[in-house]
Amino acid sequence: MNSPRVLLTAAALCFSTASAATYTVKAGDTLYSIAQALKTDASTLMRLNHLDSSTINVGQRLESGSAAPAARTSTPTPAAAPTRAGGAFTRSAATRYLGIRYVLGGTGNGGIDCSGFTLRVFQQMGINLPRTAAAQWSTGMAVSRRDLQAGDLVFFNTMNRTASHVGIYLGDGMMAGANSYYGKTMVEPLFGNPYWASRYDGARRVLN
Repeated sequence: MNSPRVLLTAAALCFSTASAATYTVKAGDTLYSIAQALKTDASTLMRLNHLDSSTINVGQRLESGSAAPAARTSTPTPAAAPTRAGGAFTRSAATRYLGIRYVLGGTGNGGIDCSGFTLRVFQQMGINLPRTAAAQWSTGMAVSRRDLQAGDLVFFNTMNRTASHVGIYLGDGMMAGANSYYGKTMVEPLFGNPYWASRYDGARRVLN
């Protein structure tokens, strides 16, 4: 008569163990790469572990959440979920540097330029980019316009040379970047703005 109760108790213990699973940070890990390995997103890991930023340390133990979400991501239907999650994390990272005044050569809260903006945003996601837009043009993997995803770097010819300006695609036709005309970092249309659409060079993907 007690067998069903014993089985239920054992099942509950197994579920509890799966829910309390942790991941130990290794050298070379980033919050984004760990999230991919665990079939979740970086913003969820930040919430589960009460992190204020994406900075993590080797040996740090991260709560990875229950096993149920990972199982769901293996089904064909929600294949686009990682893109949506990555987009949310990219937008969250970019938001920290919006509204800062444009300063050529700047990389901080006192003033920032286009490649300084992308540099700082991607640092939050554990990715180190080169300092200039031209150097960032040589990173990652080329992406066609029709395959753009949130987090892709988008480049423009604004000074009669390739990749003289860079921004971050946020999805839904919008991008974030440091705009020298408006004098600040902001979110604005990408192809919906004739100025940017006519000067678009291409995109690079550095988020796997």
